[in-house]
Amino acid sequence: MKRPLFFGALLFSALLGTQPTISQTLNMQVDVKKVGSPIQSTMYGIFFEDINYGADGGLYAEMIKNRSFEFPQSLLGWTSFGKVEVRDDKPAFTNNPHFVRLHEAGHSDKQTGLDNEGFFGVAVKQNATYRFSVWARLPEAGAGSIRVELIDGASNVLVKENLTFDSKEWKKYQVILKAPKTEAKARLRIFLTSKAAVDLDHVSLFPVDTWKGRENGLRKDLAQALYDLHPGVFRFPGGCIVEGTDLETRYQWKNTVGQVENRKLNENRWQYTFTHRFFPDYFQTYGMGFFELFQLSEDIGAEPLPVLSCGLACQFQNKDEKAHASVKELDPYIQDALDLIEFANGDVTTKWGKLRADMGHPAPFNLKVMAVGNEQWGTLYPERLEPFIKAIRAKYPTFKIIGSAGPSPDGKDFEFGWKEMKRLKTDLVDEHYYKDPKWFLTNATRYDAYDRKGPKVFAGEYACHVQSVKNNFESALCEAAFMTGFERNADLVQMCTYAPLFAHVDGYQWRPDLIWFDNLRSVRSVNYYVQQLYGMNKGTNVLPLTINNQPVTGKDGLYATAAWDKTAKAYIIKVANTSDKEQSVSITLAGLKKGVAFAKSTCTKLHSPDLDMENTLDNPYAVVPVETPVTLEGNVLNVKLESKTFAVYRLQN
Repeated sequence: MKRPLFFGALLFSALLGTQPTISQTLNMQVDVKKVGSPIQSTMYGIFFEDINYGADGGLYAEMIKNRSFEFPQSLLGWTSFGKVEVRDDKPAFTNNPHFVRLHEAGHSDKQTGLDNEGFFGVAVKQNATYRFSVWARLPEAGAGSIRVELIDGASNVLVKENLTFDSKEWKKYQVILKAPKTEAKARLRIFLTSKAAVDLDHVSLFPVDTWKGRENGLRKDLAQALYDLHPGVFRFPGGCIVEGTDLETRYQWKNTVGQVENRKLNENRWQYTFTHRFFPDYFQTYGMGFFELFQLSEDIGAEPLPVLSCGLACQFQNKDEKAHASVKELDPYIQDALDLIEFANGDVTTKWGKLRADMGHPAPFNLKVMAVGNEQWGTLYPERLEPFIKAIRAKYPTFKIIGSAGPSPDGKDFEFGWKEMKRLKTDLVDEHYYKDPKWFLTNATRYDAYDRKGPKVFAGEYACHVQSVKNNFESALCEAAFMTGFERNADLVQMCTYAPLFAHVDGYQWRPDLIWFDNLRSVRSVNYYVQQLYGMNKGTNVLPLTINNQPVTGKDGLYATAAWDKTAKAYIIKVANTSDKEQSVSITLAGLKKGVAFAKSTCTKLHSPDLDMENTLDNPYAVVPVETPVTLEGNVLNVKLESKTFAVYRLQN
């Protein structure tokens, strides 16, 4: 497909000026003797927020919508038939008091029961097994029973099993269902099969094969995609949901831990934002809460980075200062922050450390850093952040705190935010930018002249937005070029995370996103592979890389950086060619000792002649990295770099 002029290939030529001919050779020098700033293990990471059905209906593998009947419309997501009533007397769970009572229909040819639509359907795969569980009791004398079915879109029964209840007290029951075929839009159906009434609560269906095989687990393919990024840091749970549309609906971590069935339902802040793609049934069950997010951080080898409310509701949605907690009202918010550190790191004899241990993780999660506030700005923010900093540092002197520079990468609010973060001596400042290709290419030098005396930088949310708002190759290539500036300035930039992470193709509200999925499949965007290449090849220290003694920051369409990996004994050179011509490049490892041999040298390229190309569910491998061997001539690597290419050269000793 031809791209519009402004966002197409001609943009690159216009930005970068006259292009060299193929016969010209550009000579890059990598000074291997000048081992520079350390590259933090946290440099390239992941940001998770429950937007686009990223949690319920996404990474969290629960397949039943409104499983505890706690949505404001108690049967939203359910179709009831026969005699069904919603009750809240003598509930199983105090935070989720509603349950359903199924009564005999009153006629031999009538039925009582429920069926659930799931999240855009209940998708099952042929020969896969699914764990159905329910909390039930008998409100009256007698024997109670139900039949559980998975049905296809035409109401044909795929599989069915019976459950019998034997107690007047609430008790958990379960049965395994094996799908005979793949069905994308199945439903769960429950029939009452006894004359006796039964009470049901927390009706749940999970694939048996979850990430790490956990019963309250995560969708395996999506969690695997996170693991394969090799992330150094994992930021969660947001984003704007930390703030909430109002303070009542802000994300409160204490509501997300403890017994899964008793975690209190919360509105999702993204439920209200996009009326053109409006999802009034978008809630947070918190089945995947802070414990599970800490656990996932550990699983994927990333340091956890929680974000907590500073007492400000979303400032975009609340202009009245009365919508926010005053400074005098911050004590419970500050206590939440202190208690979270105890939950993550505390001894099992402490209140919150004991809860962590009771949930199955006696060892600490080794939390080192926390962000207080998300995209806050103006005077309201630093006056609320300051008491957090004082309280946290008084109790945990070495703990790191991240502050915000606001929602924009420049302007008065951004400058004021940085000034205040320096005054408060935060350890890092969170910067966000969603910009077009031109901005990303021209800002590859953004951090070259930053003040080195103040806080470090965390690029907490960023993505290149092309006019078509797609995850196409153009956006990925611009991000790859821009990220060379992160690595070149590793003394200052210590963390970065693309955003958002997930999007359901039937339930997205924001795009582009790193990983797309439906109920059966997932696809890793071209942008994903850029993040993965950086994550797998970050190195341990920066090396100077120049052409004519100047950093390679866009001249002739090239952007480059180099690193030394002292653990793997490898030199790593990343080069983005954003021009519309092939480039002949000579890379010299200046200062290399004579006789040094390279046991394995490779080039991994991400390339497409079509800037608009993207990976989709139906064509997931349209643009993927391709690895080939390369050979040095002494200390020189001569390469031909195709136009519109991101390449990573890994020269292993």
